[in-house]
Amino acid sequence: MIAFWSLLIGISYLLCAGFSLALGGWILSRTSARGAAATAEASALVLTSCWALAHLGLGEASIATLALLSLTQLAWLWTLYRLFAYDARDKSVGLVRPVVLALAFVELMQLALLAAHFEYAQSAATIATIANFGLTFRLLFCVGALVLVHNLYAGASQIARQALGWPAAALAVMWLYDLNLATIAYLGDGPSDLFEMLRGPAMVLVGVMLAIGALRHNSNLKFGPSRSFAFQSASLIVIGAYLGGMLLVSQGLAYVGGDLARVMQAAFLALAGALAVAVLPSRRLRGWLRVTLTKHLFQHRYDYRAEWLRFTGTMGRAGPSTTSLGERIVQAVADITDSQAGCLLTARDDGSLTLEACWQWSDLYVPGEALSPAGAQYFEQSEFIVDLDTIRREPANGVPANVVPDWLMHELSAWAMVPLLHYDRLVGIVLLTRPVVARRLDWEDFDLLRVVGRQLASYLAEQSSQDALSEAQRFDEFNRRIAFVMHDIKNLASQLSLLASNAEKHADKPEFRVDMLVTLRNSADKLQGLLSRLDRYGAHGRDVLQPVALDQVAHRVAARYKGQHDVIVIDRPGCVAQAEPENLEQALVHLVQNAIEASAPKSPVFIDLRTEYSQAVIEVTDSGTGMSPEFVRNQLFKPFHSSKQGGFGIGAFEARELVRAMDGRLEVESRVDLGTRFVLRLKLAAPDAVAQFIQTRGTGKS
Repeated sequence: MIAFWSLLIGISYLLCAGFSLALGGWILSRTSARGAAATAEASALVLTSCWALAHLGLGEASIATLALLSLTQLAWLWTLYRLFAYDARDKSVGLVRPVVLALAFVELMQLALLAAHFEYAQSAATIATIANFGLTFRLLFCVGALVLVHNLYAGASQIARQALGWPAAALAVMWLYDLNLATIAYLGDGPSDLFEMLRGPAMVLVGVMLAIGALRHNSNLKFGPSRSFAFQSASLIVIGAYLGGMLLVSQGLAYVGGDLARVMQAAFLALAGALAVAVLPSRRLRGWLRVTLTKHLFQHRYDYRAEWLRFTGTMGRAGPSTTSLGERIVQAVADITDSQAGCLLTARDDGSLTLEACWQWSDLYVPGEALSPAGAQYFEQSEFIVDLDTIRREPANGVPANVVPDWLMHELSAWAMVPLLHYDRLVGIVLLTRPVVARRLDWEDFDLLRVVGRQLASYLAEQSSQDALSEAQRFDEFNRRIAFVMHDIKNLASQLSLLASNAEKHADKPEFRVDMLVTLRNSADKLQGLLSRLDRYGAHGRDVLQPVALDQVAHRVAARYKGQHDVIVIDRPGCVAQAEPENLEQALVHLVQNAIEASAPKSPVFIDLRTEYSQAVIEVTDSGTGMSPEFVRNQLFKPFHSSKQGGFGIGAFEARELVRAMDGRLEVESRVDLGTRFVLRLKLAAPDAVAQFIQTRGTGKS
């Protein structure tokens, strides 16, 4: 029975040798049709044939047989690498080459161990140590080779898998068999004779699978692993290398022997375990690995299909719990660059940019004017994406100084500025923080961010159009209401005028007649003035500006609230500004009224006057409830947003429009529970106009 079994094993090794040699010769004769791996595959089959003959003639333990086995493993590793090299993909998957070189080094160590085995053949203890190291190297080689086989097949496209399936399966069978053989030998007392004898039949099976794959070969192979797959596979390789290194060090410590060696081995294992727990879950490590893989494993940094799907999902979210459009815009850009936070700056009417929304960046301080009109114009003309780290290192890098304001230069967490252009008009800028693993932006980042920026600008433009349409509809409704009010006011004004005329003719008592005339005439004048302003608003008229003493206007406004609420005018040297008196007074009334409504009954409202360079400044300050930044940005100066029941919400809006009509500017600073300060800025009157104004006041003319 033993003789029959030995005969069968011998026949299987002869069959392995003959079949491998024939298949290798056939593949070598069809090199041009087989592609890049043909020469390597033929060489591996020829070496397999030589190993089978040596095993049959010299025995499995012969130095020549073991040396041929190592050379055969190196040839199959070369074949595996060349399978990655179709259409020059070995250059686009650079991470494969270091792994192949590491495995080749491990296998070359087997040859070094064979030389040591020959040198120290008389020492039984040394031979046992060499055998243990050889088994350890064999385990490492098989594990690493199987990881590469997994990458070869799982990372290929569906068409490529049809051609790679059989070669990958053949290599997997060969190295799985070797892995099991080495594991049994490592855990047991030595190699299993049965498994050693069955290696020949196993290699016959490998040859048959390769022959089937050769007959079904399709040279149209395309290796295209996804980013997530590459990251997971690389993580497996890193973990495997870590475990292999830990195993080698631990095994080396064990060979030292003694109690100290065991203590050192236990300490090393504890330290390695702690290091794994601390480092492997690290976000920074994962970020570094992802950047490294993307840089060296793929031709392009981004998986554009995945990026577009994620972008669409972020912008298409809906529901009551969904964040605002501004926050989603920032998140959509931040997801592309792996930034952790960001903010959106949007354009104002004067061309400057102001803060619109923040995403995960609550501690960011942004001044009222985040970017000047000149800086915004640069982005609009160039569509330049600013890498702030580069600007900080090289301030004169071809970017004007006003493009990056001082507050942004000092905000060291800020990393990039991405302009959003809609039909070559700047509608906003997305400011991003630095990702966990910092890097310099390159041409591919710029191209993708510009495309995404234009798409996001269309979202902002669409929202702006919707807001304008909604506002126009509400203004239309407001105008219809005002039409009725104006009609009633006109009737009232006519009646009062008629009453005043009749009173002049029919009043009997002179005292009553005088008082009635004064009262009625004042009422009629006020109503006529209101109608005149309403007519100007409807016709978009522009008032003629004239020198106005601001202290007089401030005291008149304060006098209106005497007995109702404390309005204190801070005495300063008087100044004269270019304004329209009635409109300026009306704007101040709106601001003071809002301040009174936001303040406690005994909390005064202050009106302060001063000059700054060529401007006259009026400040209305209260210590009331204050307003949130979101309310100031999104609702304060928008009509029909009122916190009062039944209010139109046009007070602040009308005040701003009246000030703008006088070539002025209205600013606001507010903190919740601290108070609010409105700052009204007007142009100072020219010296000659001031002199004429003083002369007119001195003569008593109006």
